Amino acid sequence: MSLVFSGVCSHAPGITGRPERADPAAREAFFAAFHDMRDRLHAARPDAVIVVAAEHFANFFMNNMPAFALGMAETYDGPIEDPEWLRIPHRVVRGNPDLSRRLITEVQQTVDAAYAEEWRFDHGIMVPLHFLDPHNELTIIPGNINCQGPPLSPLHRAWAFGEALRRAAEAVPERIAIVCTGGISHWPATPDSGMINEAWDRDFLDRWSRQDKAAMLVYTDTDTYRDAGQGGFEIRTFIAAAAAARGPGTVHFYQPIPIFAVGCTIATLEIA
Repeated sequence: MSLVFSGVCSHAPGITGRPERADPAAREAFFAAFHDMRDRLHAARPDAVIVVAAEHFANFFMNNMPAFALGMAETYDGPIEDPEWLRIPHRVVRGNPDLSRRLITEVQQTVDAAYAEEWRFDHGIMVPLHFLDPHNELTIIPGNINCQGPPLSPLHRAWAFGEALRRAAEAVPERIAIVCTGGISHWPATPDSGMINEAWDRDFLDRWSRQDKAAMLVYTDTDTYRDAGQGGFEIRTFIAAAAAARGPGTVHFYQPIPIFAVGCTIATLEIA
């Protein structure tokens, strides 16, 4: 039928794993924005939600690292991390292999996307679902863009992946939502963890909100690594969301929260 929702959000494990250590005002405003995004997502009445994340070596590793992947399973489970550490209870998430197959078939007309009939969710998907689907009601189709193991796909290929997801959504009778999750600037699992480049984040979000494709795709991995850390490579998921929606974006929340080790972001896009 159509794409009915496109949005982006942060997924750092500290968001659920250590919320009591964050500044209370910032934490509550961030969580309120997550809850508002939940309401917007459910109001769109999607038959399935494609959650595109940057997979953290939980399912794909350097012996076989697809540039793009989509799930095609009946069910998925997570978190793969210790539920007590992440503070997210284990759940079994409903998939839809028939719909996944039809979407993947269309995506593959222009983008070589791998597919997986087995997929365990790590925090990249489970943290967003904790807020956006607290009662485990939604049908989820996981997606992955390699933001971990160089060589990484060029940014224009992330854009093409988003365009392919939009075309696929329009090719099926179901209502499809897209939620893309990631950074923005952060230095996970390094001595610089907790450092956030707010100016860089805000500049990227400005380009993203204006749907300025050329300005979004001009970043090099060398510059991103220097200015936004290896976590900054996850702008690929934000770019895919923009390409799918085609309309301008609204940033509902952005604030550096160092104990969460990321510039925390909640934003949605108009479906043009």
